Amino acid sequence: MSLHTQYLESFLRSQFYMLRMDGPLPLPHRHYIAIMAAARHQCSYLINMHVDEFLKTGGIAEWLNGLEYVPQRLKNLNEINKLLAHRPWLITKEHIQKLVKTGENNWSLPELVHAVVLLAHYHALASFVFGSGINPERDPEISNGFRLISVNNFCVCDLANDNNIENASLTGNNFGIVDSLSELEALMDRMKRLREEREDEEASQEEMTTRFEKEKKESLFVVSGDTFHSFPHSDCSLLSSDFEDDMIITSDVSRYIEDPGFGYEDFARRGEEHLPTFRAQDYTWENHGFSLVNRLYSDIGHLLDEKFRMVYNLTYNTMASHEDVDTTTLRRALFNYVHCMFGIRYDDYDYGEVNQLLERSLKVYIKTVTCYPERTTKRMYDSYWRQFKHSEKVHVNLLLMEARMQAELLYALRAITRHLT
Repeated sequence: MSLHTQYLESFLRSQFYMLRMDGPLPLPHRHYIAIMAAARHQCSYLINMHVDEFLKTGGIAEWLNGLEYVPQRLKNLNEINKLLAHRPWLITKEHIQKLVKTGENNWSLPELVHAVVLLAHYHALASFVFGSGINPERDPEISNGFRLISVNNFCVCDLANDNNIENASLTGNNFGIVDSLSELEALMDRMKRLREEREDEEASQEEMTTRFEKEKKESLFVVSGDTFHSFPHSDCSLLSSDFEDDMIITSDVSRYIEDPGFGYEDFARRGEEHLPTFRAQDYTWENHGFSLVNRLYSDIGHLLDEKFRMVYNLTYNTMASHEDVDTTTLRRALFNYVHCMFGIRYDDYDYGEVNQLLERSLKVYIKTVTCYPERTTKRMYDSYWRQFKHSEKVHVNLLLMEARMQAELLYALRAITRHLT
């Protein structure tokens, strides 16, 4: 993240506030909730970090043996942790009522909002960790079973300095430099054409709705995982069911979750293609979510809002080797595509742009990092935008992380608002 210092400051301020500053939840509980959230994606990097913090802040060591050792009240967060991580559209006011009205184990609304913010933050952070290749991968040949992934065979210090990493990713594949250069030119050309078309004519509301529904439906069938890469040039519509390599969850992670098999892909696998549409205009972060969070858990709303705005507007006006480029359309397409996968629709956005700007290998990467980050591979990271710098791909990961966090919060906060009204 230090490749984007402005963003990093904003990120650290909000994370520090939710973990360390005055708030409804005791400090050890905050770290335990972080562990529960990271465990949904088997993110051992974040789990290990918060196990240490949990003990340092006075947490009871026995709780680290697993969920059966924690108070019922914390255990009751299981359902909302699972839904938020994988299918936030299923969260209803009934889930909220169950948590706030469970007698001696009930959650106050401020405590619940604090917990939801932590869960969404750590689900999204797991996406960033896996998407940026930070998570130690299990390796049977190494005695402790873990090794750090090095992206493009550079060491982490090289990545932090952004040492011409784009050249490394080019030599590692058969497409050659010419191919990826023309790929970059084509993308810039499409961006320019979209800007011009937007000035010329506006699509009708009907057409915009149709384009969203089409993109939402297609996103269900963007396959995640490396299966796709056997034929990078074909546009085969692979179904999610083609990816059968379910992760083997290690026991040190599974102790912190229930129902480990529950994931994003299930509704597409079963042919339940209907993902309900959440009209962003009916419940927005700016007009609804922000004020609710601020009312129940003071100041975190401002910090999150600053972070969302920061990532959405962050630009250096460059693309690979090109300068003075307006990247607004591209950043918006990335953010809105993530929300589209969670069923969130913006009335004023033309989802045709997503198809024009995001090539298939990038869609595969976005879907994997956002919905099943534990399946992200270096090969997927290398396969899209081959001319771009590592820092630009980290920028993509920041956008995906914040879009995911905001999507989870919108569903959870909408359910809390419905419980209150």
